[in-house]
Amino acid sequence: MSNIALSYSSITKKVFLAIAGLFLISFLVLHLVINLLLLSSDGGMAYTEAVHFMTTNPIIKVMEIFLFGGFALHIILGIIIQIQNWMARPVRYKVEGYSHNSFFSKYMIHTGAIIFIFLMVHFFNFYFVKLGWVSPPAGLEREDFFQMATLLFSNNFYAILYMVLMVFLAFHLNHAFQSAFQTLGLNHSKYTPAIKFIGTLYSVIVPAGFALIPAYFLFFK
Repeated sequence: MSNIALSYSSITKKVFLAIAGLFLISFLVLHLVINLLLLSSDGGMAYTEAVHFMTTNPIIKVMEIFLFGGFALHIILGIIIQIQNWMARPVRYKVEGYSHNSFFSKYMIHTGAIIFIFLMVHFFNFYFVKLGWVSPPAGLEREDFFQMATLLFSNNFYAILYMVLMVFLAFHLNHAFQSAFQTLGLNHSKYTPAIKFIGTLYSVIVPAGFALIPAYFLFFK
């Protein structure tokens, strides 16, 4: 009976992890669309208007709660599931580097940890400034996110680090997209290949889109 309860608990956690993951995957697309406005040649007007809408609209503010709830749920469940996997397999494989899991699955916790660290830095530079927890860069207003973004992406170290971290995001998304559909039982011989193709396409296009922004400021601005 205890084994059944444990199995059910594990499956439940994976389902919630998958749902939270898909929610965050959807948010990334919206976030990318807004960030790409940084590349407009309008002096930041479109980007500033989009950010103003996202930071003042009451519906968006409610969605923000769900967003951070999704982040927290995804991170906590990911850590718990990984620890349970380690505890269930305390002895390493005799052949070093061999695993029954895919390459992407094996390193999900590692890429996730790297993304989490970057996320904290990102919050520190933008979201915490908006909340007033962190002072904006000298000479800038708290609401001037365009100039903040321009300042950061014009920094060679930050721009290169951002692009490198997008590679880790691509690895993470490649497995996460397909794994989420599989966990939810939405895999079938007819459309699983399409899900894998869309997942691979998504994991390339979205991180590449984000990486394009610092590349623009680094090489073309």
